[in-house]
Amino acid sequence: MSANRGWWAPPEGEDSVSEKLLRKTRESPLVPIGLGGCLLVAAYRISRLKARGSTKMSIHLIHTRVAAQACAVGAIMLGAVYTMYRDYIKRTAQDTREK
Repeated sequence: MSANRGWWAPPEGEDSVSEKLLRKTRESPLVPIGLGGCLLVAAYRISRLKARGSTKMSIHLIHTRVAAQACAVGAIMLGAVYTMYRDYIKRTAQDTREK
């Protein structure tokens, strides 16, 4: 048995996990924003668990899930709108300037 069993090193030529995360964040910056929004909503709703009143636990959890999914879908939609803007509107404006 190896004493260094808990550490994992990527094979030669492959990125480490942190390098992959940074590369993916640079490629699509709204993914971490959506993930952060989900985590914030979930943390807020969990902190409000005691003050839910007479609402059933299942209803409270469903509302938490829906709010977290709304953050994720909102980030995806913002990313799609930004990509469409960058690819079509901005590129069209640059093409007209070049002509």
